Amino acid sequence: MHEVKIPSHRVVLDAPERARWELAAMAGRMRSLEVRLAEEQENAETARKERDRERKRLERLRQSESYRLGLGLVSLVKDPVHTVPRLTRAVVRRMRRRRPGGRPSEVRRAPAAAQRPPAHLYVAIGLDIAAVREFVLTLRQRLLVSPDHRPVVVTDCPSFALLRDLGVLIEYLPDRATWERHRPDKPWDDVLTQRLSRLYRDHETARTVIVDRAQPPTLADLLR
Repeated sequence: MHEVKIPSHRVVLDAPERARWELAAMAGRMRSLEVRLAEEQENAETARKERDRERKRLERLRQSESYRLGLGLVSLVKDPVHTVPRLTRAVVRRMRRRRPGGRPSEVRRAPAAAQRPPAHLYVAIGLDIAAVREFVLTLRQRLLVSPDHRPVVVTDCPSFALLRDLGVLIEYLPDRATWERHRPDKPWDDVLTQRLSRLYRDHETARTVIVDRAQPPTLADLLR
């Protein structure tokens, strides 16, 4: 067999293209973090105001002796059989809490909800359908070894629908030539950045992997 050598100028041309993808991914990540930070700050401010209002209401309620007395009298009139033992138990519990040697009350904690694994975004731009399919299959093998994240694959391959049965979430972005042919008014690099920024927010992405179209990652590479 004859060894096929790849001309060095192809690597030189691919390097700037890869750098642009990485810059777009970084810019999209920064935009997503800025939007998320602004939303969290707004939500935190709203929650703080609501907490202060509830705290003031609670203090007023605690200081209202007439309210507590009236509530107890109403309960006693409606259901004296059950109210008297309940009031007695409440008084006993309060006395135990005040007693130095009393046992502390136990607080039941609700079981913590299972956390979803983080999402990893794989930017596979410039790969044909065979290469994308091979990469997705390799990614599935990686998850069988260690299912520690949720993969999201971004591709510009127009035949991406053929990969829906592989069990990996596929997000589509038109390739540069197609986009510039139909929408020359908007740069494709800006579209890529905005698309990645939206995916970061929607999937709460924790990591981004740029797939090299000249040498897609192997199973060993993905396990590192």
